[in-house]
Amino acid sequence: MDVLRIILAVALGPIFVFTGGIKIYGLPRSLQYRDHFGMSPSRWQAIGVLEAAGGLGLLGGLAVRPLGIAAGAGLCALMSGAVLTHLRARDPIAAVASASGVLLLASASLVSGIAA
Repeated sequence: MDVLRIILAVALGPIFVFTGGIKIYGLPRSLQYRDHFGMSPSRWQAIGVLEAAGGLGLLGGLAVRPLGIAAGAGLCALMSGAVLTHLRARDPIAAVASASGVLLLASASLVSGIAA
């Protein structure tokens, strides 16, 4: 499980830092999604901060396992909200499946951190 934990942290950590940064800095495509979901700018930026912090937490969890577990739990909660947001917006199944896939990977990261 430790190898899986490392692989998931190295793969997911930078992705969440990147996607969080896009929201924090308000890049145009990100703002289109924000408007599609009907979210306020402050909520969108808060989600970005949480995503970036979760990604950094996964990477930091390679050195301090409880940090990685906490980050994994937070990212699971965040991605559960993302799936629900896509469903609420009546997005195409591909968008729901994409968010669900990331939720599955975040869940695997959490479980592998606990099991390590």
